[in-house]
Amino acid sequence: MITATNLHRSYSIGQKTIEVLHGLDLHIARGEKVFLCGPSGAGKTTLMYTLAGLEQPQQGQVVIAGTDIYALNLKKRALFRNKTMGFIFQNYMLMPELTALENASLATAVAGREATEHVVALLERVGLGDRLNHLPNELSGGEQQRVAIARALAHNPDIIFADEPTGNLDSRNGGQILDLLFSLAEEGGKTLVTVTHDASIAARGDRTLIIRDGVVDNA
Repeated sequence: MITATNLHRSYSIGQKTIEVLHGLDLHIARGEKVFLCGPSGAGKTTLMYTLAGLEQPQQGQVVIAGTDIYALNLKKRALFRNKTMGFIFQNYMLMPELTALENASLATAVAGREATEHVVALLERVGLGDRLNHLPNELSGGEQQRVAIARALAHNPDIIFADEPTGNLDSRNGGQILDLLFSLAEEGGKTLVTVTHDASIAARGDRTLIIRDGVVDNA
């Protein structure tokens, strides 16, 4: 489903160059639940953004479902990303002026009654059937992340990218969110790529990729 070859990505801070990805290679199969782990600053989030077409590498290739995403122009890449991928972030990234239903509907490609009914069903599935018209500031952290999960799944993507999705939640709510995310991903046969610093969370996936010194280190 996802193949990365010889990825290089560095940043310049003043006169200093920091190489985050250093010839990194990986392969993630369709339907696999993979966790990206490693020490702080190892490049986990940079790698996820690069795999998702959000941060172009200075060298290397990312192929998703047979498409070389960085061979596409910006418009075509954005269309491919919007069709193929869903995103869940640690800070939820909800629009504060929109209700739960409106936030979860943002990613739907086709507006109208059918799309709205689909999103309502998703929100009911994540336990928010009675919170459809609540604003984010009227929801708990766990409820906001449930809205974010529904939004990520609303357009039925093949791949879900999640960046520390339980990082702002207590262990109880975090566990519930992971249970829900795994269940929904498995039901839809979706590929799940998650960044986490928590080894106990990563142990629940099919595979853990340790990012160290800019490469995958599973030694």
